[in-house]
Amino acid sequence: MKRVRSTAAVIATVALLLAGCGGSGGTSDSKTFEFWSFANINQKADVDVYTKAHPDVRVKVTEVGSTTETAQALTAALAGGKVPDLVLIQADDLPKFMQSPDNFVDLTTLGAGDIKGNYLDWVMAQSTTEDGKIIGVPTDVGGLAVAYRTDLFKAAGLPTDRDEVAKLWPTWDKFIDVGRKYVQQTGKPFVDNTPTSVFFQAVNQGSQRYYSADRKLDYDNEQVKAAFDVTLKAFGAGISAKQGSFSSGWTAAMKKGDYAVVCSPSWMLSQMKTNAPETNGKWDIATIPGGSGNWGGSFLAIPKRAKNAKAAWNYISEMQSPKGQLDHFLMQGSLPTTPSVYSDPQLVGKTDPFFSNAPIGKIYTQSVVGIKPFYFGPQDGPVGTEFLNTLTSVEQGKVDPANAWNTALTNVKNAVRE
Repeated sequence: MKRVRSTAAVIATVALLLAGCGGSGGTSDSKTFEFWSFANINQKADVDVYTKAHPDVRVKVTEVGSTTETAQALTAALAGGKVPDLVLIQADDLPKFMQSPDNFVDLTTLGAGDIKGNYLDWVMAQSTTEDGKIIGVPTDVGGLAVAYRTDLFKAAGLPTDRDEVAKLWPTWDKFIDVGRKYVQQTGKPFVDNTPTSVFFQAVNQGSQRYYSADRKLDYDNEQVKAAFDVTLKAFGAGISAKQGSFSSGWTAAMKKGDYAVVCSPSWMLSQMKTNAPETNGKWDIATIPGGSGNWGGSFLAIPKRAKNAKAAWNYISEMQSPKGQLDHFLMQGSLPTTPSVYSDPQLVGKTDPFFSNAPIGKIYTQSVVGIKPFYFGPQDGPVGTEFLNTLTSVEQGKVDPANAWNTALTNVKNAVRE
């Protein structure tokens, strides 16, 4: 989840970046370029790999902050005329920038058209305009799966083998049934929370999210309502620990074994390992209810006024090639967007001892190949936040479940100012 600092801190960060950023127009033959990235995802490791292979190239990496802070800094830079040569944009923030594609280099002019077939088509669609301009190249996706505590499952009389566990919950209703059984057997909560572990997973599994196929805002639809309702059902079943994802309570409860399940996108695994190292080897990974889905991912883009667009493109084309994404996955765990590597023995055979040597490459890539694409729009972020906030308020006892859907629709309407 995004880390948010104070408004003053964000403004200060943006001001420093704008003051220190390089050129603001044209292109150059220089082999030096500036790269804005998120904090705490170690893009510098990739840059080190690249510069070792190209010792004549110099890359200045600035870890701006959270995904939100990076997007805010980029917005200010685009308005102020001083931009980096390369920037990482989270998938949820990309639609806002897609509204003004002329702020970015059309990557088809640099060769993106020749390589777009390397990537999952539904991912490339997110960074492609209606008239065929490509604004960004995807770096990763966030396939879905369920992380569960094998020791706690055993104590509850549940199977612990990942294939057997996956058979327990082909649907979200079955997942809730397993949760009820766990609570009955142990007297403890089953899942960390329902807003993130159920709603944010289920809502990313359909063929439509908050926009219709013709790119019009449509959040009051059957698929969103179904994800919302199953989340309320999970909460009503009494299976939630009510620990908001990424909070201090969530981390403490994870360490103590106060819940047994986290519905975890691929990128969350590293956070679990960092937050609860003492649980090493006690977790395993099973298929998500419904079998497929995605939450997350990022794109690399080149602002139109970048000074060294060609140098930035050379980096993109090499480091985000199928081989580059496979290498990055093996080194850092980010799930590739290049399906040609999904059968590679290195990916298929990749296991993680923290998660009982689960074949994470195989499990997570299987979750993204069956996805039905849906349109990401500029209001996706605010809409999703309001649904999540309303469901969180239900868990906190601040909103009556019977009124939750209408409350959420009102909150969303106010947020997007329809």
